[in-house]
Amino acid sequence: MQLSSEKSLPFSRRIREGDAESPSLNPALYRPTTETKGGVNFQPVTFHNNRLIILDQTQLPRRIRYLNLKNYRAVAQAIKTLQVRGAPLIGVTAAFGLALEAQNCSKSDQRCLSHLRKAAKFLKQARPTAVNLSWAIDRCLQKAASVSSSQIKKTVIKEAAKIYHEEEARSFAMGRFGAKLLKKNGRVITICNAGKLAAPGLGTALAVIYTAFAQKKNPLVYVCETRPLLQGARLTAFELTQTGIPTILITDNMVGTVASQVDLFLVGADRIAANGDTANKIGTFTLSIIAKYFKIPFYVVAPTSTFDLTKPDGKAIPIEIRSSAEVTTIQNLRITPKEVMVFNPAFDVTPNSLITGFITDKGIIYPPFQKSIKKVLGN
Repeated sequence: MQLSSEKSLPFSRRIREGDAESPSLNPALYRPTTETKGGVNFQPVTFHNNRLIILDQTQLPRRIRYLNLKNYRAVAQAIKTLQVRGAPLIGVTAAFGLALEAQNCSKSDQRCLSHLRKAAKFLKQARPTAVNLSWAIDRCLQKAASVSSSQIKKTVIKEAAKIYHEEEARSFAMGRFGAKLLKKNGRVITICNAGKLAAPGLGTALAVIYTAFAQKKNPLVYVCETRPLLQGARLTAFELTQTGIPTILITDNMVGTVASQVDLFLVGADRIAANGDTANKIGTFTLSIIAKYFKIPFYVVAPTSTFDLTKPDGKAIPIEIRSSAEVTTIQNLRITPKEVMVFNPAFDVTPNSLITGFITDKGIIYPPFQKSIKKVLGN
C-alpha cells in the first residue's frame, strides 16, 4: 500500500504490500514506555520472534514502510543507506543485527563466536562516525565471549535488548534535565533529526522539546531543513507537527536571519571526544558560530554512550564522506551540471569552545569539558 497520495497520519499499522508485516505487537522484550502522553508512537526498530523489522526512514514522510531485515548484511546496508539512522538507534539496530547472526549458531557450534566477530567487523564499517555503532557491537561481543557456545544466542539477544532499554531510559533522562533550560514559550533552533526516529524513547535533542511540551511550556521550534538529505524537513518536521508542537521549517542558510528571535540551540551528536569537540550532522558547526555571535546558548544533547574518551579531540574523529549523488540529485532528479565536482562530508566537528554545555542522561556538563566530562563519565 503506497501512502504518497494520502495525508500524513500518525504512525499506524499501515504497511506497504510485499514488505514485512506491521510490528504493532510491541514485544515485551523491549516494549517502549510512554512517559509523555500524546503525539506519535514511533516504532523505528522492532525485534520479535527472531525477526528484526525497521521503519524505512528514507520513505518518510510520504510513505510508511517497514522492512524485515533477515541477516547482518541487510542490517549494515540499512544503516549505510540511512533507512535506519541516528547514533543511538544505529547502535541498537546493529546489536540486534548481531543477534540475527547468533540465531544461526547451534548450541554445539564452537565457531559461533568467530562468526559473530566477522559479522561485527562488517557492521562496524557501515558508518564510521557514529560511535554508538561500534560501542553496542563491542558490548554484545564481550558478553558473547564470556559464555559457552550454548549460551551465546540467548546472551546476545538479551544484551541487545538491554542496550535498547538503557538508551530509552537515557532519552527520558535527557529530556528531564534539558527541559529545565527551556522557558515557557521558548524558541529553539535544531538541525537534522534527533527525535523518536533517531533513538529509543523520545530521542536526544527533541527529547528536551517533547518533555517541555508535555510540561505545558509551549515551545516553538525552528527546524533546519538539513541538506543534502533533508532529515530536518522530512523527519523532524514530521515528528513535531504530528505531535502538535509549533514548528517553523527554514532552509539551512536562514539561521542567521532568525537566530535573534530564539532562546536556545539544541543539537544532537554522533561522537563526542574527550575534550568536548563534537561530531554531528554537517551544518552544526555553522550553527554554533551563529549562536556564539548572537550570544545564544548552544547545547549538545547526547547520551553518555555517545562520548568517546579514546578520542582526545575532534581531529581524531573519523568523518564519513558520502556519495556525490546526495548533493547533485533530489529524489533521483539531477539538479546540477554533470561536470561539477562535489564534496559531501556527512558530519562536521564543532569545537568545544563554541558549546555551552552537554545535556546528558547524567545531568548537564559545563566547561571546563576536559575535566567535567571525565568526572561525569569516569575513565
